[in-house]
Amino acid sequence: MASKIQSQFEDFLPIMADKLGGDGLISELCNGFQLLMDGDKGVITFDSLKKNSALLGLQDLNDDDLRSMLKEGDFDGDGALNQMEFCVLMFRLSPDLMEQSPFLLEEALQQELRDFHY
Repeated sequence: MASKIQSQFEDFLPIMADKLGGDGLISELCNGFQLLMDGDKGVITFDSLKKNSALLGLQDLNDDDLRSMLKEGDFDGDGALNQMEFCVLMFRLSPDLMEQSPFLLEEALQQELRDFHY
């Protein structure tokens, strides 16, 4: 299952990271989370993922794939994805992005420090 989802993301997330930098990529991932989440619950549930998956190009995933995606990213076992779980899952699904993540983190921290000093 993961390889099916990986093929959808691995070409795009590293490109986004290169163009947007660490902060920009995290911001875009947060926007993606907002598109997929259940507005009342503030998390991505199976129903909200199924309803909104086409917005992120995931319309070809069947119910089992969607459940597997939720299960793979659900670290606290509540059956849903919070924003942090979603962002971590997106990084994990992109091997190229995982290799870049230490550099993106360093870049984001440096930007925070620059912003803090101004």
